[in-house]
Amino acid sequence: MFTKYKTSKVSSMIRIFPALLLTMLLVACVETDDEIPVIDMSSDNAFPQNCVTVYRGESFTFHARFTDNVELGSYSIELHNNFDHHTHSTSVVECELEPVKKAVNPLLFIKEFSIPRGLTEYTASVTIDVPADVDTGDYHFMVRVTDKSGWQTFEGINIKIAKKWLL
Repeated sequence: MFTKYKTSKVSSMIRIFPALLLTMLLVACVETDDEIPVIDMSSDNAFPQNCVTVYRGESFTFHARFTDNVELGSYSIELHNNFDHHTHSTSVVECELEPVKKAVNPLLFIKEFSIPRGLTEYTASVTIDVPADVDTGDYHFMVRVTDKSGWQTFEGINIKIAKKWLL
């Protein structure tokens, strides 16, 4: 009986060994992603920049370059009011803020975008319409990029929405 058990245990080990070896080889071949993706807002056409003004009733185009060491996944844009002076800014430049106020008809824009598979570099371009009747004032423009491994970074940009005065 002892021999049967020993033989059974050895044959089980012989059957498990190839599966274990294959798993170890597959894990060893998978590229490890231990870096966060990058949002590059330094190019000449990157927009918006910190403290810029956009106007009610007009549109503007968001431009940014994203990079990752392995593979990009998705990005999102969020535009919301900063009438209470909270902060998300990742910029060292301070913008002049208008007085604190209550929102009546603030602009809220939240949208997620997929990045085509297999890319380590992607240039985003999204046109955003600013309705003519939204509250003017201080806003946050938030950009988040996530890579395929789940690493995420964000850029917080302070902007203003203003009424365009005709001369």
